[in-house]
Order: sequence, then C-alpha cells, then structure tokens
Amino acid sequence: MSLPGHGRFDYAPIGERPDFTWPGGRRLAVYLGVNLEHFAFGSGLGAELAPGGPQPDILNHAWREYGNRVGAWRLIEMLDRLELPATVLVNSALYAHAPGLLAAHRARGDEIAGHGRTNGERQSTLSPEAERALIAEATTILTRAEGCAPRGWLSPWIAESLRTPDLLAEAGYGYTLNWCMDDQPVWMRTAAGPLLAVPYPQEINDIPAIVARKDSAAAFAAMIVDAFDEMRDQSRGQSLVLGIALHPYIVGQPHRLRHLRRALAHVAAARDAVWITTAGQIFDHFSTVCPA
Repeated sequence: MSLPGHGRFDYAPIGERPDFTWPGGRRLAVYLGVNLEHFAFGSGLGAELAPGGPQPDILNHAWREYGNRVGAWRLIEMLDRLELPATVLVNSALYAHAPGLLAAHRARGDEIAGHGRTNGERQSTLSPEAERALIAEATTILTRAEGCAPRGWLSPWIAESLRTPDLLAEAGYGYTLNWCMDDQPVWMRTAAGPLLAVPYPQEINDIPAIVARKDSAAAFAAMIVDAFDEMRDQSRGQSLVLGIALHPYIVGQPHRLRHLRRALAHVAAARDAVWITTAGQIFDHFSTVCPA
C-alpha cells in the first residue's frame, strides 16, 4: 500500500548526511523565536485560559494582550541584559496596534520575520487567491516598516494549505519555520524553487508546554536547559539547530520570566562554544555551505 505524501523532501537519517559546521567551527546553533501576536476583539482564534466562553471573551483577550503591553517589554529587558539576539515573528496587524513594540525590536537589530496578519485566522482555510493575498499584505506591511522584505515565515497556528510552501517561495521567502521534523535545516521542493525549512520547536515552545501540557514555569525552564545540554553533546556528531519558541503573554508573566531568565543565562554563558544567532543567519550560512 502506498500512502499519500507531500513530495516536499525525501527521508534522510540524520547520521547519513553531508557534514558541515556553523561559523567558527561551532556545532550547535541556537536562536530565540519571539512571537508577537494580535487578536481581533470579540472573534477569532486564540489560546485560552478558560476555554469555551461566549464572545466577547474579555478574560482571554486581555490575557493575551498582556503580552504586548507588559510581557514583551520584560522580554526585551531580559534579552538586553543577557545580550541575546532574537528572531521576532510578527503578525502584521501589530504595526498598527503597537508600533512602539516593533520599533524597540528594530532598535535592537533583531530579525523581523513574517507571521501572517493576525493569529485570529488560519491560512489552511483560505482559497489560493485569499492565501496569496494574505501573504502579500503581511509582507508589504513588514517591508514598508522595516525597509527590507522579511526572509522567513511562520504561519499563524502553523496552519498550511497544500499550496503554502509554493506561495511563500513565489512571494520571495527563503525559509519557513512551519515544518518541525528535524534538528537540521532541510531544503524543500516548491513550484517556485527551493525553500529552506529551519527547525522550529514544538517541544521547547511555551504554548504546547505550558498552555497545553500545563507544565510549570520551572519545568519549562528545565526543558530549555536539558535540551541545550543534550544537543551540545549530540552536536559532536553533526551540526544542529536548537530553536526556543516564546510568547510574551505566557513567559512574560513575572513568575515564569524569572525561571526563563535563569535558563537563558545558562545558554548565554556558553556563547563562546555555541552559535547564538537568528533564524535568518542560519538560513544564510546553511545556504552557503549546503546549497539547495
């Protein structure tokens, strides 16, 4: 029996691939994916503290908005203190809602990547024309504000249609964070040319860990430390990527931020032995040493 497949890439065991290193001969690349998201009031999708309530859902909307008003700023303070860069995954609606927040990340020199228009919608439910328009609208807003086009994309809710990789490549994107199937970048085939899948975590990610599995702040911080230490050991055999996915309305809460700061301080203390970088720089380097 032959199962349906996606045709985007072939199976390849991690121990049977061409070897490469990150800049400076380092073996482990680490990046932070900071998700900045905006949600429509009274409608749309969103993580929920208390699921299933009627609209307008004041409790859950206000909880998520805490991230933009407070949590994201606490994260910036922490990143500055630890001298850590970030890849900021931005809903384009935030440029109208909280322009100062995007300006603060721009001033830090953080990478700005596309994250749809709002996390109150999914690409997977749209027609090809509507999905193409969504990507174009978000890209235009980010390009106008930042002075250059974003090179990476994470779909809201990691929801793809069968055409999403083709549409992203067609729109000029070089990499996607949607496919979380590996610890190394993987070239994908699309109708518009190659697209790089940069590893983005669904385990070292505060939404699945804290919202879905109900892990504590201490447990999530321990996950970061354990993943980092284990992947440093594993990377002696092959170069790897560790992404850490963060949402300010979750880890920006004071009781979680304190644990997160300790975990990221552990990572930052090893900066001479690992490559602490952005997803875009991972794309740049991998495209040079392992071209499509």
